[in-house]
Amino acid sequence: MAWDEEDTTVYYVVVNHEEQYSIWPEYKDIPNGWRAAGKKGLKPECLEYIKEVWTDMRPMSLRRQMEEAARGAS
Repeated sequence: MAWDEEDTTVYYVVVNHEEQYSIWPEYKDIPNGWRAAGKKGLKPECLEYIKEVWTDMRPMSLRRQMEEAARGAS
């Protein structure tokens, strides 16, 4: 796609086991380790959805580790 062409690709919002989000073109198989998160659309729509739902950028394993450490400190 040239820089001046509008991106009309339909994307899936995908999420992995660490609850990290990304987008993936609809015409490709979703890679192993990722699953559809329930949103599909043009790139700006998908990125806006991710902005709304992915409020904590830390991977799930780090969040759990930090929660356990906080419980142990109290």
